[in-house]
Amino acid sequence: MPVQQNPVAHLLRDIALQAVHRELRAHYRPSEALGAGPGGHGRQWDFVLRDGLDNLAQAVIARVLTPRGELAALGHPDYGSRVPELIGAGNTQQPRALRPLHLLAALAREPRIAEVKALDIGPAVGRRDSVQVRLEVLPVQASATLVIGPFTLDLGP
Repeated sequence: MPVQQNPVAHLLRDIALQAVHRELRAHYRPSEALGAGPGGHGRQWDFVLRDGLDNLAQAVIARVLTPRGELAALGHPDYGSRVPELIGAGNTQQPRALRPLHLLAALAREPRIAEVKALDIGPAVGRRDSVQVRLEVLPVQASATLVIGPFTLDLGP
């Protein structure tokens, strides 16, 4: 009988990030029990982990919110997006036209995405200085799309 492999294992694993006051920070939860270790004592993670599709969704948001070139000193000059350059530009015609282009350019550099199926950008309810973004992407080696969002992009200074 063949061994079944996890179909999204290639999408990797990372620590969980949580949006706190418009910033992504590691979400520290030492209460994630892993089961009994030697002597019957439970082991715990210091950080919650994200696997597969959850990790890909988190990685996409982190890439979009990171200014392009921010990680150049660490050997990743193309990581990030130009979306943060639009902060403070307002919600006029030019930033509205550039926003999807910057998002699509950042997604094109994510090696775990085979295709962007949909990109929806709309106003955030009750906030003139923000937009809601919803993505549908096809991960590599996958047959179903992954919906990411909606998440909020702040336009204000």
